[in-house]
Amino acid sequence: MTSNPDNVVKIGGCHDHDHECSPSSSLSVTPVEVEVDSEVEITAHDDDQPPQKHVPLSSSSESSDKNIPHGSLTSDTSKSTIDQLVKPGRNRHDKIPGLLGAKFFDSKIPIKKKLKWLNRLASVRADGAVQFEIPDEIKPQSLDFGTEVVTTEADFDTTDIPKFPPLQIVMLIVGTRGDVQPFVAIGKRLQEYGHRVRLATHSNFKEFVRSSGLEFYPLGGDPKVLAGYMVKNKGFLPSEPSEIQIQRSQIKDIVFSLLPACTSPDPDTNISFNVDAIIANPPAYGHTHVAEALKVPLHIFFTMPWTPTSEFPHPLSRVRQPVANRLSYQIVDALIWMGMRDIINEFRKKRLKLRPVTYLSGSNSSPQDLPYGYIWSPHLVPKPKDWGPHIDVVGFCFLDLASSYVPPDSLVEWLENGKKPIYIGFGSLPVQDPDGMTEIIVKALEITGQRGIINKGWGGLGNLAKSKDFVYLLDNCPHDWLFLQCAAVVHHGGAGTTAAGLKAACPTTVVPFFGDQPFWGRQVHARGVGPPPIPVEEFSLKKLVSAIEFMLKPAVKVSATELAKAMADEDGVTGAVDAFHKHFGRRKAKPEPEPAELPRMCSHFSMRRCLGCT
Repeated sequence: MTSNPDNVVKIGGCHDHDHECSPSSSLSVTPVEVEVDSEVEITAHDDDQPPQKHVPLSSSSESSDKNIPHGSLTSDTSKSTIDQLVKPGRNRHDKIPGLLGAKFFDSKIPIKKKLKWLNRLASVRADGAVQFEIPDEIKPQSLDFGTEVVTTEADFDTTDIPKFPPLQIVMLIVGTRGDVQPFVAIGKRLQEYGHRVRLATHSNFKEFVRSSGLEFYPLGGDPKVLAGYMVKNKGFLPSEPSEIQIQRSQIKDIVFSLLPACTSPDPDTNISFNVDAIIANPPAYGHTHVAEALKVPLHIFFTMPWTPTSEFPHPLSRVRQPVANRLSYQIVDALIWMGMRDIINEFRKKRLKLRPVTYLSGSNSSPQDLPYGYIWSPHLVPKPKDWGPHIDVVGFCFLDLASSYVPPDSLVEWLENGKKPIYIGFGSLPVQDPDGMTEIIVKALEITGQRGIINKGWGGLGNLAKSKDFVYLLDNCPHDWLFLQCAAVVHHGGAGTTAAGLKAACPTTVVPFFGDQPFWGRQVHARGVGPPPIPVEEFSLKKLVSAIEFMLKPAVKVSATELAKAMADEDGVTGAVDAFHKHFGRRKAKPEPEPAELPRMCSHFSMRRCLGCT
């Protein structure tokens, strides 16, 4: 593996919308180059594991510590050193990462040194997983490296929020329409409080944003390019070196467009904009740095877990040991930061006139109490007990599109002529073999005696040689209208589509493609409202038939109905707006610190805080 700073790693999830779903551009870059598809895997060592291709995840310039050998043996590695690292009877090459891991978890080793070694502990297995070995003897309390959640304040009483005048708020949102749509709903509600709201996102969504009554400002990056990369690569590593420069260019365009999005006049009316507060999702990458430069409050919202917790691992990792759940967030952070640090530092120096952030620097970290809001139902994933008062689970944020939707007569007639159908669609996710998948879907519906609506999407599903009266082929249709007409739904597990299906009391089968989709598939199954997720590479007639039969069980429908009733009492948009006001008011209520009394930053490095994740 080479240490090419232009190499790209992607991290992503799909967050849907009511018309189409593309993968979220929760992407990143990392200095690795290898032709594998992978997620981060964190596991204890197992002698039965597939053999590894151990590869360092950063350049040799950051791996020069002499106290520990490099994860990849070189010709000048002494035999005595090897003998010290390898226990008799084990493959020496496979065991070196485990020994590095043991030293990494040694409580006597300084944290900065541990983090300097972090990228040297990961290895790429032959099956494509990035593995981080945790020795069996490691104690849980040893596994926290800047990921702890500090709860120094009691929950803030919203009745104590001081009054403040209408604000000029910019929302920096990167991703597909599924990422943008919840923020349109939040922005519209903020306007009702008299705030001026500018939603800065990709040019593809200008009309969608403007038609919703919000101001629009273009961010860089093309969500179709980002989505295509994510679907092709699935995991962290690029499948082809030729994609690296394209992806880095996309991310740089996004980052360098953030400052004008916060400060430039409206591009259409030329009305000036003076930002008072920033709302952003993590894939904006440079949002914390812009907030630092402009000295304005920042509030992060996201549709997937991004804050360390011991209750479940990072959705973009695979963790076999619960003891490693919290650590998985730090490892994902490390891969993100190592790959994009050059872009961020160029942005800081050239555009923001700030000092660069070094790999082990803590001085530029965000405050530990940076507010964070999660856009999902607490009835589906309750707020972890180790998340502090600055973190809120606000509920799913729905945008009402059903009330203005007029369905085509052919769809209404088809729905009226039979029992409720099963929806099957994967939005804008590319499908490798759309004709083969369509054949499986139609055959499964035939075997189970069900009617089905197939959403053609970007994947090209629904090319039938001969039309079937029990199949309706659909283009775009708001999920909040369509799913109420369905008996069950089968989709890729994006946060938005998952939310819409559960709100409509639909038993759900998730066919995850990548990213956080397996996480939502597991949550659906854990709540008893759907079968275990079917990874898209395992999609088959047998498994789809089994999933449909599972969803048609009366007990599953009862569970789905109960969950929908619980969600009906939630208002995620109100929750998000209340959380914003609560934390903005709290910060404004605090006296400005004197230079000598600046908030104490964490003494250790956290890549999460560099990206705005507390």
